Amino acid sequence: MSACEHLSRDALAEHQLQRLHALLGQVLETNAFYRQKFNAAGITQAEDIAKLDDLTRLPFTTRAELSADQVAHPPYGTNLTYPPECYTRIHQTSGTTGQRLRWLDTAESWDWWGRCWAQVYRAAGVSDRDRIFFAFSFGPFIGFWSGHQGASHIGALIVPGGGMSSSQRLDAIVENEITVLVCTPTYALHLGEVARERGLDLAASSVHTTIHAGEPGANLPATRAQLERTWGARCFDHAGATEVGAWGFDCREQAGLHLNESEFICEIVDPQSGAPADEGELVITNLGRTGMPVIRYRTGDRVALNRTPCACGRTFQRLQGGVIGRLDDALLIRGVVVYPSAIENVVRQFPAVTEFAVGIHRRKALDELEVRLELNGDANDTADQVARALAHRLGLRAAIVIAAPNTLPRFELKAQRFTDHRSDT
Repeated sequence: MSACEHLSRDALAEHQLQRLHALLGQVLETNAFYRQKFNAAGITQAEDIAKLDDLTRLPFTTRAELSADQVAHPPYGTNLTYPPECYTRIHQTSGTTGQRLRWLDTAESWDWWGRCWAQVYRAAGVSDRDRIFFAFSFGPFIGFWSGHQGASHIGALIVPGGGMSSSQRLDAIVENEITVLVCTPTYALHLGEVARERGLDLAASSVHTTIHAGEPGANLPATRAQLERTWGARCFDHAGATEVGAWGFDCREQAGLHLNESEFICEIVDPQSGAPADEGELVITNLGRTGMPVIRYRTGDRVALNRTPCACGRTFQRLQGGVIGRLDDALLIRGVVVYPSAIENVVRQFPAVTEFAVGIHRRKALDELEVRLELNGDANDTADQVARALAHRLGLRAAIVIAAPNTLPRFELKAQRFTDHRSDT
């Protein structure tokens, strides 16, 4: 545990303010995007933010702004603090929430990424004695490149899984006596399916820890329980974003997602008014990515603050249940607001469900929630149980459709199980 993780709240605020001043001093001098935004708000020097409460004097940054800036000033926009030759890495967002963003890192900020991920590992009890397997194909998505960098920081053995089939990855896990798996929760469950088909008992393997990123899921109690049953290992959530950094991690208590407050200033605001709130939209300022920062960035993530102290001893604040969902993913069905994560948390309670997909349709002027299930057990019994559980949890009746085995899509990165068809009619 780093020294910052058990600072008093006042000492932590002072640490954040000093880091913020260093960031603003450079950004206000040479970053065209933020210099223009902040000057227009009357902020011309770092000292204009005299205390952390003054952060609200700075305007929010939105993804739409950043996207428009990159369209207007291709390919990277004007949110660059240094000349182009100072940058050594480029990654891009997945595009699942709109126009892809390209993001650059200097050698310094890439090292910062690694330090942030090192905290993710250490909080989960991962050390230089471990062998970490990255079950994904390396592409422009930043999540696992940064996880790889973090593994280097803690001195663990890194085993890449790019260019392999799921069956080959399972072989690599067994043959290399892997102790830590890093991948999306969706793909970890898919590996479990493939293992069952091969008669391989993953719970008896050497894997003792799984760490998940790239999408929600590992923070949902039902999905976490299924992952831990499948792998016989402890499952840890992590949260981050290409344009933000690795901002959240599970500790060994698994009692909510810790905010990495040594490297980020985190706020929660009411999505409509922008006023401070205990539940609402997460707003983040990263403190170690001077070359291409985000300052008061509206993440679009809905979260709820847990103010009680954590038994792990960290003073970093926690989010109850991690990321509740994306604000723009909320579905209004027959007057009921439903988050996809709520549906997943119900469906994953049933071990017989191997995969699922959700569609929202408008039929005869009424909205209908349709849930397609692939099952490895009694179809009728499980289908009826899922329907009753969804009705109890959501207050909505769902049409359950049994899909043939291996007909629903599988995903290595972010799963796309939810489709709103109402705009098609």
